[in-house]
Amino acid sequence: MKKMAMGRIWFSLCFTLLLTTVAAAQTDAALNAKLSVLAAAHHGKVAVFAEDLTTGRTVALNADTPVPTASVIKLAVLYEALEQIRAGRVHFEDKLTLRHEDQVEGSGVLLFFDTPMQLTLKDALTMMIVQSDNTATNLAIDHLGLKNIDDRIVSLGLKNTWLYKKVFLPAVGSVPSDQKTYGLGKTTAREMASVMGRFVRCDLNPPGDGNSASAKDHELCDTAMHMLKSQSDRNCIPRYLEAQDVSVELSGIANKTGSLDAVRNDVGAVFTKHGPIVISAFTYDNQDKSWTPDNEGEVLIAKMAKEIVASWSGAPQRP
Repeated sequence: MKKMAMGRIWFSLCFTLLLTTVAAAQTDAALNAKLSVLAAAHHGKVAVFAEDLTTGRTVALNADTPVPTASVIKLAVLYEALEQIRAGRVHFEDKLTLRHEDQVEGSGVLLFFDTPMQLTLKDALTMMIVQSDNTATNLAIDHLGLKNIDDRIVSLGLKNTWLYKKVFLPAVGSVPSDQKTYGLGKTTAREMASVMGRFVRCDLNPPGDGNSASAKDHELCDTAMHMLKSQSDRNCIPRYLEAQDVSVELSGIANKTGSLDAVRNDVGAVFTKHGPIVISAFTYDNQDKSWTPDNEGEVLIAKMAKEIVASWSGAPQRP
């Protein structure tokens, strides 16, 4: 009798697990359908990958299609900085000298500073993320080494992610033949989501290394997350979520945007009460090339982020 009772209990547990798995799959299918409707109405191309890091649920639209990164590739620069600091090769306190010839156009404020001036590697990385400062980005790339950044990308097993050159400067030396197609860098929605996931989980180990993060690792990750949560462009993923189901520390959303005339991208982590959700969204070949907060690509990413978070966290949506 005991064996029969245990058998019934085991069957019940297995059946419950099966129903839960099926329900999760149905939820993802429903979410995928909602995102597909939004993407179909967009005047341009769309690639999205999102993952609930607590449950493992995912949703994907063209998630493995190579796309232009614009400034989202700066996440790879930040990741390499953490790895080199971890290894003792560079330090946040390293002094960098900004010269007039280092100043480039585009986003950021260092373009307007008198030169020469000195700042730290941490200063450059902070401005690279918070203001997407292109001059600061190039200073960081010079200090870390462009080849080192790309070698790290390869070591992470990313097949379609690449930083081709410094910002607003021509490519130097031998570069992949598709550089002219993608400009500064290329990636996929799935691959860049994996980079953001490493920041969230504080995973600075090589793929397959199951060792836990050390106290030093957590200090590095906390510094990086503070930069990402302070990122100033809030028009994409954070647009409809800032007042939703997020924590009170900083904004509760860590993200890095990237924009060109026909490109609007955002990769971020939304820290809900139910756990972190990584969202990686790219829009390109966009008809709307305006530089306003209501650019169609930016609004689309915001709507998709709202749908994802509402579906997976039960957060109420703002009207």
